[in-house]
Amino acid sequence: MSHVSGDLVRRYANGETDIPADQVWALEAHMETCASCRQVLASHAEHVTPLLDTVWAGLTPAEPPAKHHRRLWITPPAGLPWIGMTILVAAVAMLLDLVSALNTSFVLLFAPIAPMVGVAASWNKNIDPMHELVAGTPRAGLELVLRRTVSVLFLVIPALFLAGLPGSASPAIWLLPSLAFTTGALAFGLLIGVTPAASVLGVVWVFVVAGPSVLKDQLPVVLQPASLPFWALSIAGCIAVLALRADAYARLLR
Repeated sequence: MSHVSGDLVRRYANGETDIPADQVWALEAHMETCASCRQVLASHAEHVTPLLDTVWAGLTPAEPPAKHHRRLWITPPAGLPWIGMTILVAAVAMLLDLVSALNTSFVLLFAPIAPMVGVAASWNKNIDPMHELVAGTPRAGLELVLRRTVSVLFLVIPALFLAGLPGSASPAIWLLPSLAFTTGALAFGLLIGVTPAASVLGVVWVFVVAGPSVLKDQLPVVLQPASLPFWALSIAGCIAVLALRADAYARLLR
């Protein structure tokens, strides 16, 4: 059996790039079956070690793996501007409540769909640079959906509460509707995706409820205290759908 020349093994171990591709392929195929040539290659280990150190240094993450792992499960940085815009719109609605002569609260009309907008942004593939990485992980399912949703609620709900303090937008009225729209977007998202589902629900709310309420200057029926049991039932129904179809989110994200 012929063996690879020592000079070729040395050049290969040194990482020289001018070796013809067919010779590299033949050398690597020969090494798989020839222990003698593998020993020759091992004798050049002092040349290989610096190269391996350089490669490993390039592969070492800049931050501890645990921190990088945790960051996958929260709202991506690219979605934060959308959440910031949602909070800004809530602030504008508060100002309108202070200067407007209308009896209808703009904060109250905006609050039900505000968290849903942030949730939709956190699931937009076009603005999440880590979507492919996250979608390929074993935990890319309902758990990931809920983690990102909670992170959005944690930012948006307090902002809405503060925006409603100067006016009459009591959290007791808008909190259940906002949770109902958020869970509704997640449940409806099983069919068409979270972002399209949130867009459809938001458009329906604006044109069917919010718009007519401003024109008539009266609080819509769906935001009166008597409607709270309806919103509670809606939340329960959406949660039941999510629980029954939990495995569908793992396929949807991919």
